[in-house]
Amino acid sequence: MSAGPRVAVVGATGAVGTVMLSVISERDFPFREIVAFASERSAGSTIEGVGEVRPLRDDTIAGFDVALFSAGGGVSREWAPRFAAAGAIVVDNSSAWRMDPRVPLVVSEVNPHALDSIARGIVANPNCTTMTIMLPLKALHDAFGLVALVATSFQAAGGAGQKGIDELAAQVPLLHESRELLITDGAAAIAEIEHSVHAAPLAYNVVPWLGAQADDGYSDEEMKLVNESRKILELPRLRVSPTCVRVPVMVGHAIELRATFEREPDLDGAATALASFPNVVLDPLPTPAHYAGRDEVAVGRLRRDLHDSFSLNLFVVGDNLRKGAALNAVQIAELLNERGLLGGRAAAASVPLR
Repeated sequence: MSAGPRVAVVGATGAVGTVMLSVISERDFPFREIVAFASERSAGSTIEGVGEVRPLRDDTIAGFDVALFSAGGGVSREWAPRFAAAGAIVVDNSSAWRMDPRVPLVVSEVNPHALDSIARGIVANPNCTTMTIMLPLKALHDAFGLVALVATSFQAAGGAGQKGIDELAAQVPLLHESRELLITDGAAAIAEIEHSVHAAPLAYNVVPWLGAQADDGYSDEEMKLVNESRKILELPRLRVSPTCVRVPVMVGHAIELRATFEREPDLDGAATALASFPNVVLDPLPTPAHYAGRDEVAVGRLRRDLHDSFSLNLFVVGDNLRKGAALNAVQIAELLNERGLLGGRAAAASVPLR
């Protein structure tokens, strides 16, 4: 243990950060020391088995080999380059660096070779929805050649972090008391329900919008599916038609995919490719509740398209806090450690701060 890397977890008290700490422990990552960082509000509190939570300051971030970030884009943009300049490799879970051409965007089972070039000392984790679909799509792409994708996501409240979970939990008992009114006058039932995290009241409802406005009526969450899929799969011309929907589930994203290929796929070949891919399991009826807390991505409802023999339809489920964020970050750290890439960077690495 004494020779292992020194690890920082930034955003350690949040929904993803908490899972990161659990995953590090579960997978016996060989760290020398692990240090938790969080906002000034949480600094000074204690995490069992880790110790006191530290604030982000220039005098607290030196001497780390790897820093796992899950503290939002603003924190990442400011502090990831500082950790990198101090000698760490940063694995960042925000959207801040994903589309930077100098920063690899990595799903550990899909494109680990992207870690061969870490020009800025930063590695990006994809969006949790993109992450969930990358494993089955890589399996099918290798078998048949992916050319187009229609993706409709059903994303859990936990995709918005702990605040998203808390808002849904607070709404459920209030609307349960109004369940008869939900049947006869739903608008009246939800009129007084407070919401700030989700675009509309989420309990007993679905909300066909999440993220910020992008171009042509799409949200930035939807455009992440487009751009990140192309980068990870190294398919710059991949045609992606996305729709992202928030659903009243605590944890676990589900995505319906219509995938179109260069070569006509057969169901047996597709099932074999999926079942043999790391951390993909076949399940006739995968649901988010069944896979909350699990590492695997589940694929079900695999079927031929009714009108296009070059397309398959499939339903994909994964825990957005684990494989969608925390687990992949730790897996990347494991790959970096196995390749001897941790601990070798100079403490004054020449990475620009801006």
